[in-house]
Amino acid sequence: MFSNIMPEVRSEDSVVRYYCTAGNGMEPFLVDEVKRKLAAQDVYHIPGKVLFSSSATIRRVCDLKAAERLFLLLKQDSPVRLSTHTSPAKAASVLQSRLLGDGCQWISAVRTWSRLQGELAASRNAVTASTTQGDREKGRGCEKQSDERLKCLQESRKRRHEFTSEESDEKRRRGREEGARLSPDLEKADDVSEPKKVCADYSKIELEQNVESCRKNTDDLGKDAPLGSVENVSFRINCKCSGKLHRCVSAQEVSRVMGMGLSRLLGWKADLKNPKLEINVYLNDDYCLLGIPLTRLPLANRSYLKTPGLRSTVAWAMASLALIEPGSCVVDPMCGVGTILIEAAKEHKAACFLGVDIDDGQLQKADENVLFAELQSRVHLLKASSTALPLPSASVDAVVCDLPFGRKFSTRINMAENLPVILSEMERVLRVGGTLVVLLSPQLSCLLKKLLLQTNCGPKRNAEAESQTGMKSCLVSSSEQHNLQITSSSSQEASTFSSLRHQATLRVSLGVIDGLIHKYIKTLD
Repeated sequence: MFSNIMPEVRSEDSVVRYYCTAGNGMEPFLVDEVKRKLAAQDVYHIPGKVLFSSSATIRRVCDLKAAERLFLLLKQDSPVRLSTHTSPAKAASVLQSRLLGDGCQWISAVRTWSRLQGELAASRNAVTASTTQGDREKGRGCEKQSDERLKCLQESRKRRHEFTSEESDEKRRRGREEGARLSPDLEKADDVSEPKKVCADYSKIELEQNVESCRKNTDDLGKDAPLGSVENVSFRINCKCSGKLHRCVSAQEVSRVMGMGLSRLLGWKADLKNPKLEINVYLNDDYCLLGIPLTRLPLANRSYLKTPGLRSTVAWAMASLALIEPGSCVVDPMCGVGTILIEAAKEHKAACFLGVDIDDGQLQKADENVLFAELQSRVHLLKASSTALPLPSASVDAVVCDLPFGRKFSTRINMAENLPVILSEMERVLRVGGTLVVLLSPQLSCLLKKLLLQTNCGPKRNAEAESQTGMKSCLVSSSEQHNLQITSSSSQEASTFSSLRHQATLRVSLGVIDGLIHKYIKTLD
């Protein structure tokens, strides 16, 4: 865990040391992902961050789905110790000696960062060239189809002209009558040929706009060009201090001390508005961490999502828990704008997905997202209620659902009152051995546990179940206690959930509040 300065990377196969930030609760998912996708070594995680080494290409590293932001690791060290009685001069000296180190190590790390930026730029250019070539071929195909249609119309007119010149007057008269009858259709046909040409030209313009949009989306994967020199580098320092150190020195003071030190050590110039290089510093009671961002925008910003819904990293994590295999059928009975389905479909190419929602507005946004992500062949949408799914029993392999909290998107359904029926429908359509993954608010999570305890323990132990899931641990407000009482009585009428076996409960951050991911496997009763 202690001092670790990045060495220079001299070849494409050299190992690079990275770290990624992750939302609270997402660290285990990210650890598993870097090991599985990147064959990462020396994987280590601390709250909110995962450190790892990998020789994978930077493009593959940037494809991580559980990460928020990606950094090149400059230094990882034990925490800086200062007291409130330390003089400013002494504090500055300690900070510079602990955080700056040797100038050669900084130059080596910046060269590594510059090389990675060059790889990203080359990757973007290759993607752009490939997309442009495909667009040209589509444009030529459209033009060719238009030319063939025009040629066919001209030959048809020529044949009609030859026919009328050789026939008798009677036939000519009939031909003229027939021609007069068909002339409106011919005019329509003539009108069609020209829009086809326009369509071809417009397609080119539209495709070029798509290429430009793609280019803008990929700019977040390292917009900076490689540094030509590491001698005249403009930089900015972003510092976050927490814990006891924050009471001794401010983040602004740390940034100022480091900036002055780097300027003296390397001759670099501080630039707060438009720096070439950004250096992030994290200081707390457990560690100090220095890194350089490798992308301008977070990895969690998905270029294939038009309208975001649930946080994409959490949606991906839920899909990863669902044990989706080739040929699997996956259903989201309250799909919203389709974030979970799209994240799952991007990860699992050989599975099919169905999104169900009762809200027309949400379904429209989901349809736009599916089309934008080009997944319409594998992600299908259906308007129906989650309390009465139009699916046969035991017909799906996995059910993945984010039950609405009512915060970001309003819902007309009383979730606490309808939870037993919704859960019963999920269990009904799920095959034996299938996986159920649901994201719930803390209140609904407590209610779900209570329902399952009542089912598994039986009526005689309901009092004990209530004591185990008391209102204090659930943090349920008085207005929601009424819903819990209604649900407890209505759950007696709903189907039992005895076939659902609990596998895991994971708390993840959703920004303002936390959510709890529950995973269950359906077994034989």
